[in-house]
Parts: sequence; C-alpha cells; structure tokens
Amino acid sequence: MEDATPAPATGPRGVQIAVAGPASCDERTLAVARELGAELARRGATLLTGGRGGAMAAASEGARAAGGLAVGILPGADARQSPPNPHLDVALFTGLGQARNAVLVLSAGAVVAVGGGWGTLSEIALALKHRIPVVLLESWRLQRPDGLLDPLLAVALSPADAAEMAVRPAELGRRERR
Repeated sequence: MEDATPAPATGPRGVQIAVAGPASCDERTLAVARELGAELARRGATLLTGGRGGAMAAASEGARAAGGLAVGILPGADARQSPPNPHLDVALFTGLGQARNAVLVLSAGAVVAVGGGWGTLSEIALALKHRIPVVLLESWRLQRPDGLLDPLLAVALSPADAAEMAVRPAELGRRERR
C-alpha cells in the first residue's frame, strides 16, 4: 500500500521547516546552518530540528537571533537522556530514539539537509518517501537509480536560496490544505 501524502505542517508562525544536519560538524557547516536558521526565521517559518548539537544547534541559534521560533524534537525521554541545545525555545522529548526522525520529518512542510551523516540521510529518505519536499544545502549528492529527476528534491547554492526553496512549496501546500 502506498503511503498517503501528509497535509503540509503549519504552526502559529506559518510553515514549519525541518533542518536536518549532523550533531558534530566543521565550522563551515555550522556557519551555513546558522545562516539557514536566520533565513528561515526571516521568512516567518518555525524551525524544527533534532534538538541536539552541531548543525541543529547552529540552525536554532540563527533562527532565534533573527526573532524566530526554534523547536527541538529529541530522541530521549528527558533532558538527562537527550540534553537539548541551549538555543531551543521548545524541547520535545519523544523517548523514540532515532525513530524521532520520522516525527521531525512528518511535522514539517519541507526539509532542508545541511551537511550530513547517516541520520541526515535517513531524514531525507523519510521525507521523500512521504512526499515532503527536500532541499539539499552542501549535503548529500543524491540521484535516483533510474536517472530521472525527483521533483521533490532540489539543490540550493546558499542558505537564502535553501530557505526560499523550502518555504515556497510549504506555503503553497498550506494554502491548498485550507
């Protein structure tokens, strides 16, 4: 049975955009994630991340500095199991371990992947499986085995482009849902 396309996710500040990225990364990835978080906030999006360190913390820091809302969806059942990064406005403890990646992705109107490890790749795959748009920003280089382009998968060259490429389809989906 084919998965149904979920309704686009929205919050009190408009669309919810997930940023997927590694918990530990280099300074370049941190800077890109920080700017991406700020760009998403400037466009009125609520930022969703896995709530931990690295790119997730940097994106949250950027969003908050630009006046946005940063929500972390954490793998542990409490702060002892999953210490949240200090830049979150809201920390949601799931107790689901890596299965929290599905909660993160399905709560978003679009996903932006920055850098990446295996967790980031799993979030990309989950989003595409559920027909949620994905934007790659200095992330995995993906191609379908049949060589066809996937209309839900885009590559951005800058944080500003990535934010626009994520927010636009999420907003369009939001309007269609009404």
